[in-house]
Amino acid sequence: MWQDVIDLHGFYQTRTGQVARHLIRHSVRQMWPDVQGQALLGLGFASPYLRQFRQEAERVLAFMPAPQGVMHWPAEGPYVTSLVDETELPLQDYSVDRVLIVHGIENSDYLKHMLSEVWRVLTGQGRLLVVVPNRRSIWARLERTPLGHGHPYSPTQLKRLLRDNLFVPQRHQHALFIPPTRSQTLLRSATAWERAGQRWFPQIGGVNLIEASKQLYAPTPLRAAERSRRSVLVGVPQVAATFAPAKRTSS
Repeated sequence: MWQDVIDLHGFYQTRTGQVARHLIRHSVRQMWPDVQGQALLGLGFASPYLRQFRQEAERVLAFMPAPQGVMHWPAEGPYVTSLVDETELPLQDYSVDRVLIVHGIENSDYLKHMLSEVWRVLTGQGRLLVVVPNRRSIWARLERTPLGHGHPYSPTQLKRLLRDNLFVPQRHQHALFIPPTRSQTLLRSATAWERAGQRWFPQIGGVNLIEASKQLYAPTPLRAAERSRRSVLVGVPQVAATFAPAKRTSS
């Protein structure tokens, strides 16, 4: 079940959320050090991690699933967010180079269909990066943060999920080793926690990050038009027009 966008936004306004965003964003950048000239799509609630790419990527879009709700982003300049049906992304085949999914894998009720759409819109050399709560972490056990909701995964389970949906896991890492605390003293030591966790206890990081490529020799996933239609796109911004959204029938 998707979390409400207001709750997600509220978490990232707290000191705990700001520290979590900083640590995870650093790991995302390590995985993707260069996206120069590429088209990048964030799916779920990925906007806290997209800002670092806006001046570098050719295009950055943030798609938020209808059950979650949408929030305007960024605060400055043209908005690049859209409310979408995660099983019918309004993009052409092979139209984006990178897809970042955050607060998505663990929440979707139509996970297979969502990943099928991600496979469809990625270019042949495209990359998918998922950020998912780690089943073995304390974060996945406490509901006061977004990482304590939905279905957490171990690295093995997450890799199997990606392989089952025509993706090939390439590399992975863990992030967010500090406990989900409100203590200002502990939060100030977050960087030290991160260094120690990466070195000594990688299996207990709060999130798993796995990058995957497309399995090009597999049968093409079912197109969205061949599945039952549910909700439709609401308010695609002008910036998305360069991706030439597919025509949609009215409900």
